[in-house]
Amino acid sequence: MLITHDIRCALDSVVDLVNTAPDDDTTPDGLEDVAALDEFVRNHKMSDVGTLSEFDLAAVRRVRGRFAEVFAAPDARSAAAVINELVAAAGTTPRLTDHDGYDWHVHYFAPGASVADHLAADCGMALAFFVVAGEQERLRRCEAPDCRRTFVDLSRNRSRRYCDSRTCGNRLHVAAYRARRKEATG
Repeated sequence: MLITHDIRCALDSVVDLVNTAPDDDTTPDGLEDVAALDEFVRNHKMSDVGTLSEFDLAAVRRVRGRFAEVFAAPDARSAAAVINELVAAAGTTPRLTDHDGYDWHVHYFAPGASVADHLAADCGMALAFFVVAGEQERLRRCEAPDCRRTFVDLSRNRSRRYCDSRTCGNRLHVAAYRARRKEATG
């Protein structure tokens, strides 16, 4: 599957967006206020986004919840239904653009769209390409028992299991090693 620069940026954005959601009532929301949303927009170099408000924050949180449904979808049909709703509600208007030093690429959000519609359109289409390519299973949740972060498995053989091999993966491998050593010395 060919993943262009704009699709990769949209995938990074949607993963980071979904991962801002609190895991439970004790963890903070990564989008706690408009300033956090503004930082998210800047970090992801989202173009054509105006001044943000509480309305934008609430709308982005709703879109974030819908994207979480895509990552939790049991099959492609379920994922497609959510993606279709997101993209349709955003009022997509595909157009070619070359801005900020990037070569030609497609933006799916309408000019002047809200940040929530921007995310729903561009990120929704990036996820749609995975469903179309039969790669929906690459949209995953971390398999570490104490982690529910999302990621897109871009490994060649679809074998990635953890959101971050340096944290979740290493921690579980070290725990398994210590358990084997403890059992061996019994």
